Amino acid sequence: MTKSVTKGAIALPLNQILAGDCIGVMRSLPADSVDLIFADPPYNLQLRGDLHRPDNSRVNAVDDHWDQFASFATYDRFTRDWLAAARRLLKPNGAIWVIGSYHNVFRMGTELQNQGFWILNDVVWRKSNPMPNFRGKRLTNAHETLIWASKSEGGKYTFNYEALKALNEGVQMRSDWVIPLCTGGERLKDEAGDKAHPTQKPEALLHRILVGTTNPGDVVLDPFFGTGTTGAVAKMLGREFIGIEREEAYRAAAERRIARVRRFDRAALETTTSKRAEPRVPFGQVVERGMLRPGEELVSPRGGIAKVRADGTLIGADVKGSIHQVGAHLEGAPSCNGWTYWHFRRDGKLVPIDVLRQQIRAEMEDGRPH
Repeated sequence: MTKSVTKGAIALPLNQILAGDCIGVMRSLPADSVDLIFADPPYNLQLRGDLHRPDNSRVNAVDDHWDQFASFATYDRFTRDWLAAARRLLKPNGAIWVIGSYHNVFRMGTELQNQGFWILNDVVWRKSNPMPNFRGKRLTNAHETLIWASKSEGGKYTFNYEALKALNEGVQMRSDWVIPLCTGGERLKDEAGDKAHPTQKPEALLHRILVGTTNPGDVVLDPFFGTGTTGAVAKMLGREFIGIEREEAYRAAAERRIARVRRFDRAALETTTSKRAEPRVPFGQVVERGMLRPGEELVSPRGGIAKVRADGTLIGADVKGSIHQVGAHLEGAPSCNGWTYWHFRRDGKLVPIDVLRQQIRAEMEDGRPH
């Protein structure tokens, strides 16, 4: 399904693959219109001759015409131009991911900084199944490098810390990612049974990037769309995408692939959020709404009692103050989370007052009066 959103006088072509050179196409799109860019540009591998395995079979390396550049200076001009066009499209709080190998990633990193991007992290994608170094003259090249950068130093970029932590079994996500190369059923093939694209990226890589640095409904641009990994994962995760690809065969493969993708339902798109990101609810709002009445007793885990006052404070035997202050006093602690500390009685059971806060937050999200 495709749609367009008007940005100024120009329609933003959402969920479409645009044909043409990425620089020219990006310059035709409205400025400040994209939330995230994922870019997998030509690596400028500078291959010299064929590469063979020990059994003398030829390796299907990246020797396509689109990866051919006359010199480093030519490649640097190309990098400068496409990054400038990309930066123009990003919203003020937008961000970019670029991926490359040792052939080009350092040149891209320099140009990112030259243009005013602010580098947030570099990520090592360690391939669990890399191609061996058949000649035995260098180390096996087992990783690629990603650079994540905001549009400017002060940009309030999206980072879903808790969601990435949940993906990593409750452990803070690190900057070294072990993900296998794209193989098996995920690897697209052409009519001859060959790889449809030599550098197709695994969906797992894009899944991690989009879950971690975008939200549902965000617009993701991929200026080197290839066979559409970014678009396929964006569609699954409820993000909008714009792809740019000049090679007709790649566009056709991407269109067939994305047409088969099913978007996850709304509940599945929800991710773990930081407590800090949740809307603040004053305890006084619970009292104002009559969810707890002035004079009603709250109970601490140790059986301490405090009464609710009309202004949203509590009063105990020898203390008065906020739910946090009174709880800290009773525990002899420097601080206390009153929401989880205090309980109220309902139908003979003790219920944490945090249940009331979560009810108010749910109403905020649903847009109901509160």
